[in-house]
Amino acid sequence: MELNYYTEQRPWGQFKILLENENCKVKEIIVKPGQRLSYQRHQKRDEHWCITEGQAIVTLDDKELFVKAGSSLDILKNSKHRVFNTGNSNLVFIEIQTGSYFGEGDIERFCDDYNRV
Repeated sequence: MELNYYTEQRPWGQFKILLENENCKVKEIIVKPGQRLSYQRHQKRDEHWCITEGQAIVTLDDKELFVKAGSSLDILKNSKHRVFNTGNSNLVFIEIQTGSYFGEGDIERFCDDYNRV
């Protein structure tokens, strides 16, 4: 059986939606080498990240954490966060969102390399 997932390209890489229902949203996120996502927070969802390939520095509420394949972390509502791929290959992680709203409208950006603030 072939599964068709929704994929969206971004300047830093791409994400693929693996599952979406009223209880959760699951994405595979791929970040290109040397790229990073916005420093952001969400008010209506928590996120759990599981790193499956690569290495990165995650900034979580102004503290830097080194992560690599096999690492996981929880990002609670209202926590500022971003990920920076410090490696020479793609960073891949699974993001599981839980909460009351999973849309892009719940992103509050504080800093962004692509002028999306």
